[in-house]
Amino acid sequence: MKHTLKYITSICLLFSMFSGYAQDVPEISKNKETTTKKPKTETVKTEPAKTEIQEVKKDSVVRTDRYGLRVGVDLYKLTRGLYDKDYKGIEFVGDWRLTKKYFLAAELGYEDKTTDDDRLNSSASGSYVKAGFDYNFYQNWLDMENVITIGMRGGFSTFNQELHSYKIYNPNPYWGELPSIPANDKYSGLTATWIEVCLGLKAQVVKNVFVGFGVQLKLLTTNKEPGNFENLYIPGFNRTYDGNFGVGFNYTVSYFIPIYKKKTMASDVAKQAATKKKK
Repeated sequence: MKHTLKYITSICLLFSMFSGYAQDVPEISKNKETTTKKPKTETVKTEPAKTEIQEVKKDSVVRTDRYGLRVGVDLYKLTRGLYDKDYKGIEFVGDWRLTKKYFLAAELGYEDKTTDDDRLNSSASGSYVKAGFDYNFYQNWLDMENVITIGMRGGFSTFNQELHSYKIYNPNPYWGELPSIPANDKYSGLTATWIEVCLGLKAQVVKNVFVGFGVQLKLLTTNKEPGNFENLYIPGFNRTYDGNFGVGFNYTVSYFIPIYKKKTMASDVAKQAATKKKK
């Protein structure tokens, strides 16, 4: 009986010690797959923000500029002979596009003009040539080729003068005016040179066909005259108006012959950036 109680007491003591130890050890599931583990906090790696340089798509426009020769005729001089019996003439005009804004320009013509003045009747006939440049200060829209130009020319004319008749000035016309005296004097080999400033415009009405208008202010530099009277009219220069100044105008129709093309890039964004930098 003593041994039995002693054995029971030992078992109870061992059991109590085991249970106390079990309270200190964490509970582990027998099944390894279902072992409860504390969830690990995942460290999210945050990469430094990269400054992405995005190329701004420019609103660029590709425009094609045509270069070539434009030739035409002055309709005013060509049609003037239909209603003015004292005039015959023709003028050919042309220009070559040298750069985006500059044009080489020239005019070649012939005139035969009779001047019926109060004291004399004379005629001048001859040819002339003018050459210089034009600057286009008009900004076209896309694919338009209109021009508003200012330019300069140097002119040279070679011509003949013929004095048909003249009247002697009578300060006391009591008996009336004296009759005209026929002369029929001819003078050849006369020359004149001048410079002129011209303002003009040309607009494209149909493809490659331009209609234009121009005004010229002229200054006579040299003038070879007959000995007994002045040159009242110089072909290419127009009337002298008893001085060295003259004016002229033309009304032209011309045709453009394209030779080659150049493509240019026009960027609105670039223009805006440039204006902002200037400000």
